[in-house]
Amino acid sequence: MRSKSSLLFLLQWWILAALSLLLPQSESARQAFRRDPGHPHWHHNAFLDVRDSVRSDVRRMLHTRTEVPFQVPLEVNVVLIGLNGDGGYRYAVDPQKFEGFLRDSFPSHRPSCLETGEPLDIEHHMVFNTFPAGQPELIALEKALKEAMISAGTARETEFGREVPLFEVEATIVEPIFQKLYSYIFDIDNVGFSAPEIDKPAPTAIFIVNFDKVRMDPRNKDIDLDSLMYGQISRLSDEDMQKQEGDYIYRYRYNGGGASQVWLSSGRFVVIDLSAGPCTYGKIETEEGSVSPRTVPRIRNVMFPRGFGSLRDHTSHDNFMGHLAALIATTVEHVIAPDVKFETVDLTTRLLIPIIVLQNHNRYNIMDKGHNYSIDVTAIEAEVKKLVHEGQELVIVGGSHALHRHEKLAIAVSKAMRGHSLQETKKDGRFHVHTKTFLDGAILKEEMERSADVLAAGLLEVADPSLSNKFFLRQDWMNWMDGADGSGDSILKHKPLWAFHESKGNKARKKVAEKKKGDLHRTYGTRVIPVFVLSLADVDPHLMMEEESLVWTSKDVVIVLQHQSEKIPLSYVSETDRRHALPLQAQQHIVAGIASALGGLSAPYEKASHVHERPVVNWLWATGCHPFGPFSNSSQISQMLLDVALRNTIYARVDSALRKIRDTSETVQSFAAEYLKTPLGEPVKGKKNKTTTELWLEKFYKKTTNLPEPFPHELVERLEKYLDSLEEQLVDLSSLLYDHRLQDAHMNSSDIFQSAMFTQQYVDHVLVGEREKMRCCDIEYKYPVQSSQTFVYGGILLAGFLVYFVVIFFSSPPGR
Repeated sequence: MRSKSSLLFLLQWWILAALSLLLPQSESARQAFRRDPGHPHWHHNAFLDVRDSVRSDVRRMLHTRTEVPFQVPLEVNVVLIGLNGDGGYRYAVDPQKFEGFLRDSFPSHRPSCLETGEPLDIEHHMVFNTFPAGQPELIALEKALKEAMISAGTARETEFGREVPLFEVEATIVEPIFQKLYSYIFDIDNVGFSAPEIDKPAPTAIFIVNFDKVRMDPRNKDIDLDSLMYGQISRLSDEDMQKQEGDYIYRYRYNGGGASQVWLSSGRFVVIDLSAGPCTYGKIETEEGSVSPRTVPRIRNVMFPRGFGSLRDHTSHDNFMGHLAALIATTVEHVIAPDVKFETVDLTTRLLIPIIVLQNHNRYNIMDKGHNYSIDVTAIEAEVKKLVHEGQELVIVGGSHALHRHEKLAIAVSKAMRGHSLQETKKDGRFHVHTKTFLDGAILKEEMERSADVLAAGLLEVADPSLSNKFFLRQDWMNWMDGADGSGDSILKHKPLWAFHESKGNKARKKVAEKKKGDLHRTYGTRVIPVFVLSLADVDPHLMMEEESLVWTSKDVVIVLQHQSEKIPLSYVSETDRRHALPLQAQQHIVAGIASALGGLSAPYEKASHVHERPVVNWLWATGCHPFGPFSNSSQISQMLLDVALRNTIYARVDSALRKIRDTSETVQSFAAEYLKTPLGEPVKGKKNKTTTELWLEKFYKKTTNLPEPFPHELVERLEKYLDSLEEQLVDLSSLLYDHRLQDAHMNSSDIFQSAMFTQQYVDHVLVGEREKMRCCDIEYKYPVQSSQTFVYGGILLAGFLVYFVVIFFSSPPGR
């Protein structure tokens, strides 16, 4: 009996152990974001396909002086959620066809500089990856949104004008579930770490979601979404298809900002919700950039293009695909690879940002902590640190000063006050004209520079970005031949490229130094970006700066206006509500100004237009995690925009280096056109596919000749070697930018810029010397004198004539 009982006990123990092992598996099988075998993987190897084309374009740009922009592949990942027959209307999009359509319709993108209006010498070769998300992830997102929906009254439908319930979703609450999806798809579990720390490329994603509104109706508590995680999703009948809108509307607000159906996250992804909204926002009485119900495509219009009684056709599907592709292109142009606000080449290793509060009152001090009007210098420093590259020291200091103790600055503020007339419609239906006072930032900066006040004029003088460039240019390549040791604060830490190409007489003194790891071409100067916060009292309660803003920014200074008014109504509306500015809170505007001045970040709603010859606006991406514009309510900067700021500093150096190379090539070309001519005074002619310089280089420098040379033979050889090495550097830089290795790309761009700068100095130095040598000479066309070749040719000619006459004399018959 004991043996039977023990055997029964062991059998029960094994059954319980087996059940305990099976239960976690069944529970985990119901969970989303599981990396099961066969789940879609992200592939990042497109640069291997475009490497040859990048190298070919770089070679054409460097060796033929063709104005070809520098090619940088840019990868954009489009994730389709609920578009695999499992979302709203059970609509499906073929990922492969959509990816091919994006590739054909939007093959490249070339950003511009908003300050100059000129396109950069950098062009993005667009690489799109399109793949769907799974059903468990879709249900998990719907469940999170259903729990986050909060009733916000009613709203009116666009098509039929019915009043339906309205729900709002705080985007910051559902952002973690989208971040979880991002980590799951791209296999990145180290959330919050930078790309070098996780040692993987940092992908950029666009989430296009199509939720089933009936399934996630917050009023319906009977639907069990957990059971649909891996369950069968039923098909929809015609009657169910007409009820897919759910008789309610929901929309997002990021941190309490403007209502929208698209938003920029704090990470490296954006969300486009096709089932939310539709939303309307923009500027009053201005059509440009306004967001309407037709801005974001809706699947309802595809399924019922002519109302509920009609069926969809292929034309509606094609229009939807084109509309969706245009929306992705707009996202790339405004968020993923936007235009550069200011193109500044910063070569310093220290960055000083003094936050100077100038106040005309003693009622409060915004530097004091713990108040609604306070600014958090620590939080500002944390955001600004993300905008600088590794190795650059950041120092932020703050202080308050009484404006009445700086009379020149008080006068400058008074002079910068301007006014303009406005015509507004009141409730009586009539136009009322009134004058609105504003503070002109450009005039204020100019008056501060002219003032004798050290607090403003002194800082603005050292804040000029061109000052560091001029200071850097003082490190002439000739200094290294004079034995500069690089011990000073403003001396470069290693020799430039041309320092090793000395004259023949100095070759014995030349020493080849090995470049140490991490050795950068940098000066040890300090770049200063002053931030002036004008805390004013007893002013117009609606006082703002130009363009209804509270911040004015240039490439070297940030000016922020702050006063005690609670709300200032703006000429911007979100749905039926007018947007208001909060002049009491200055931190968001300080971060926005520093981001533009330091990182060259433009607002996500601005874009340079070569047709209009001015920046144009598109308010679609005015909401989200960024501090720009009237529809944003965040003092943080999205990681996607931080990546853009870090790339902007690299692009500024490469763009400046390429322009210097073109200027150097043009200098050599003009010198050749001036001094290289035929003995008859005509320009050199030859094959049509070769320039004048190339023909003369082949004649005089690639072959031995006794003719006089207008500039040294070594110059051409060094230029050829330099261009070959630069070609390799640019190809490597394109690969580093594609892999998102921004720190290595930053170091590479520093090398490229300094090499280009010293190349220009070297060529200018050589050509100036050669022009001085040829100044005393005039070009004359005559036979060479006292040349052995002349006597030889003359003797040959006389011998020929003698032979000719002898032959004629003896061959002629004698006369009769």
